[in-house]
Amino acid sequence: MSEHQHLLADGTVPFLPHRLNRHPVVVRGLTADELWICCGLSGVLGLLIGTPLSLLFSTFALAPTFAVVSIALGIFIGGGFLRRRKRGRPDTWLYRQLQWRITTTYPVLNAWVGGHGLITRSGHWTTRRDEP
Repeated sequence: MSEHQHLLADGTVPFLPHRLNRHPVVVRGLTADELWICCGLSGVLGLLIGTPLSLLFSTFALAPTFAVVSIALGIFIGGGFLRRRKRGRPDTWLYRQLQWRITTTYPVLNAWVGGHGLITRSGHWTTRRDEP
């Protein structure tokens, strides 16, 4: 056997291990992209809660404090929630789920999130075996 049997004629490798292309798990079962999504959403929520409170108590420090606390809670609670939801699903499940939800809820953003490539038909499916 030749030592270069695993190479194709153009010099590429025909087989790559499945886990080689996966994003590494960073924190609490989340990949880096999922961690940024979780941090961003929980940070915005913290700012939305902290800003009115900082105006009410006239203390500027409440807004960033609520943002930091909500990011920590978002990673802890959201990471556990997403880890349970992702279990046994493909790597791109979260991104397709977000894309589908945005496409079906806000059709105006369909082109921005690339929803035109999704199949969004709903209805009765049949195999047509009932007909003679």
